[in-house]
Amino acid sequence: MPQWSEVEILEGIKTPGKEEAAFAQLVQQYQERLYWHIRKIVLDHDDTDDALQNTLMKAWRSLSGFRGDSELFTWLYRIATNEALTLLKQKKRRMIAPGADPDQRMADQLEADPWFDGDDIQLRLQKALLKLPQKQRLVFNMKYFDDLKYDEISDILGTSVGALKASYHHAVKKIERMLSD
Repeated sequence: MPQWSEVEILEGIKTPGKEEAAFAQLVQQYQERLYWHIRKIVLDHDDTDDALQNTLMKAWRSLSGFRGDSELFTWLYRIATNEALTLLKQKKRRMIAPGADPDQRMADQLEADPWFDGDDIQLRLQKALLKLPQKQRLVFNMKYFDDLKYDEISDILGTSVGALKASYHHAVKKIERMLSD
């Protein structure tokens, strides 16, 4: 199946009889990228699949109302980010017990995850990321791993570019300190 442009996908969504083909094209083009974006937030493969499915369902239901104020990719990332954060909040609420550290539990689950195939330094990096405040972690993931521009991250998170640059800088410094210990 040849790849459609963003304009072709959006036109297909609005054309009776082409909606499903256009959405299939959207899924084909963005699914893997969204999966890895979500995976860096929730860490667990099964949780990532759940959040990705919720993202795609929400996109399908809302696509006809997409106004084009941002790129389709940015809009999908925003949905995926919100779905991942919602899933994390629900998961943390369920695992709260006296003295329990939800981030430590997620780190332990990452080590036991059969889908995680990183080496020791990658595991240490993921554990360091879990210790960052949520906003810094999101910004770091999007900038470092996804190679997004600050303008794109700003559209996704609704934060000024200056604040994002500061968050990224602080995240890098904290990670450097944690990895050097």
